[in-house]
Amino acid sequence: MLLSATAAILLSSCVSQKKYNELEAKQRETQDQLNTATVKLNSCLDEKGRMGEQITRLNNTNAALLNNVGDLATLSKKEAENLERSLESIKEKDLAIRSMQDAMNKKDSVTLALVTSLKGALGNMSDEDIEINVEKGVVYVSISDKLLFDSGRYNITPRAKEVLGKVATVVKNKPNIEFMVEGHTDNKPISTSMFEDNWDLSVKRATSVVRVLQDDFGVEPARMTAAGRSYYIPVATNETAEGRAKNRRTRIVVLPKLDQFYSMIEEGMEKATSGEE
Repeated sequence: MLLSATAAILLSSCVSQKKYNELEAKQRETQDQLNTATVKLNSCLDEKGRMGEQITRLNNTNAALLNNVGDLATLSKKEAENLERSLESIKEKDLAIRSMQDAMNKKDSVTLALVTSLKGALGNMSDEDIEINVEKGVVYVSISDKLLFDSGRYNITPRAKEVLGKVATVVKNKPNIEFMVEGHTDNKPISTSMFEDNWDLSVKRATSVVRVLQDDFGVEPARMTAAGRSYYIPVATNETAEGRAKNRRTRIVVLPKLDQFYSMIEEGMEKATSGEE
């Protein structure tokens, strides 16, 4: 009877194999989630809400595990060490994910500052000709072709240079950003001695904008890319004159510098593994 009572006490005070396996499975799941988040950073930008919920779940898991552990003195030395290592590993992953969240928040702050600066610089322009918006963390400045160019041509108008000068002032004050100038057309075919087709027209208009930014306003050329998109990414129907006018546009796309974003992620993960808060 004494032996049976002793065995019952020992069995009730030890963590069951099932509980230990669940803990190891949770650790592996957390490791897989972190690896996926690190490899697919762009997806992380779209899934910040999900990641915030994940952090909350991890924090709740930590608290629940600490509450369930109880007095480690009743565990065998080996079981206590294994459990402590598992808890520490989960804490490190939690810190790493929070570091990724902080990096994304910093990028959002830079984006917000850029949008505010652009709207401040272009605030007195017609909303019909210029549109500034943010899609999936990327800033777009869309300028109508009726403001930039005469019909069927790619030479920049004097009024357009005023607009581009204001854009240049903003981007020159933010040397850590790069951007792409995209030319867009409607779907009306064009074939002249000057342009072979809409591809040709869209590219020439994009390069015209880039040249003005470089030659007239001193924007560093290594920070710019010129691209022609023809009529394949419309924002309105091409069945009406109003829709075609909206599709004839030039977009300045502010490109996120992923190398800097990776650096922020790596810095956060190094802090997590070294135990820094």
